[in-house]
Amino acid sequence: MIIGVAGGSGSGKTTFSKLLAQKLGEDSSFILYQDRYYIDLSEQFDCDGGAVNFDHPSSIDFSLMAVQIQELRLGNSIQVPRYDFVTHSRQEEIDHVKPHGLIIIDGILILSQEIIRRCLDFSIYIDACEEYRFERRLLRDVRERGRSPDGIKRQINTQVKPMHDLFVEPSKNHADFIIENNGNLDELSQKVDRIIHQNQWESDKLPTSLPISDSIEIQPT
Repeated sequence: MIIGVAGGSGSGKTTFSKLLAQKLGEDSSFILYQDRYYIDLSEQFDCDGGAVNFDHPSSIDFSLMAVQIQELRLGNSIQVPRYDFVTHSRQEEIDHVKPHGLIIIDGILILSQEIIRRCLDFSIYIDACEEYRFERRLLRDVRERGRSPDGIKRQINTQVKPMHDLFVEPSKNHADFIIENNGNLDELSQKVDRIIHQNQWESDKLPTSLPISDSIEIQPT
């Protein structure tokens, strides 16, 4: 089963994805992150909020992502690329990922792309207010990606917000379920429990893969 979890940058979608995987069993679940599929943009990068727009769909290799999702659906292993957010480049190292009963696709833009939506059995959109999202984005990029607060704020104003309004926010109309996240972890955990119960997802009943007849043929561009 393949579940897509989308939402604005800093909305809490990754926290939700991790809670979902934990509650359904981490041995039978795997989270595949959209961020793994960034195109190598190191030669074009000048500064945060500059020439390279990391929040535009063109910065992501969605064709490769879709092909690899389908390989997992068929029960095949994949070689997932690694991306270095400090140098903005793909690393030579890759990760070998085996198929799991539950694959969670995590990314801000996944529901904006038909090629990815066609791969999903179920989709969830995490909705959070703008102030909360941008505060979390600022903290994450400073701590984890070595960026300056001024550069991040410039990027938010010139790229993150415009791309959210243009691509991310409208994509929630494609979601099967919309969850509001106000930053309360206990409430978010309860909402994970509720959605598991409503859809009768149980770890011991997760399939290892779907029949080949149910798969969608997607060719890389």
